[in-house]
Amino acid sequence: MSETVERQEAGVEKSFEEKVSEVIEQVRPALQGHGGDVELVGVDEDKTVRVRLQGACRGCPGATMTMRMGIERILRERVPDVKQVVAVA
Repeated sequence: MSETVERQEAGVEKSFEEKVSEVIEQVRPALQGHGGDVELVGVDEDKTVRVRLQGACRGCPGATMTMRMGIERILRERVPDVKQVVAVA
């Protein structure tokens, strides 16, 4: 059994990174439907989320809009502690 499942069954709150990872997994299918993808690279102590855009999203002129109005907006709605989302190469 995974640590995440065990923690949930024990009533232990998920970590910040676990919450972020779950939201990223929920966002991925929408990006994949357009030939792109997003990978969670990590989270910083100040709660900055680092992601890597892949596939059609990488280098796309609309990637900045996807980051701000898509990924970052959804992350902040579902995980309010997110400070910002930064794309890394």
